[in-house]
Amino acid sequence: MTTITYSADNVDEAARWYAEVLGVEPYFRKDFAGALAYVEFRLGDYSHELGILDRRYAGETPATQGGVVAYWAVDDVADAYERLLGQGATPHIPVTEQGPGFVTASVYDPFGNVLGVMFNQHYLDVLAGETGDPS
Repeated sequence: MTTITYSADNVDEAARWYAEVLGVEPYFRKDFAGALAYVEFRLGDYSHELGILDRRYAGETPATQGGVVAYWAVDDVADAYERLLGQGATPHIPVTEQGPGFVTASVYDPFGNVLGVMFNQHYLDVLAGETGDPS
């Protein structure tokens, strides 16, 4: 994965919301036709990118999204989920233990995108250099 792009009718408003949620400002902004059309944040251990694109330029979106959820790594899923709800997100899927070392939850951001949060022990093991590869 390199970049996740969400869409919003008001990119400036979405950029402010995500800056508050993430605790960082976008590093890139692009205007088109005199209005903010795209912003991008760099996040996490590998500076992955989260882009927010003006919905007018996002192309057609099916009535249902097909179940795709991008999960962001967090240390405490319940805390992250409650924080997102407290900042105006609405529930999508509540905190759920998926198995040992894997806990997920997801919300709808105020712009209609699904935002997932996850504690993933495998991710932490890979980050620590433990690939789990028996060879």
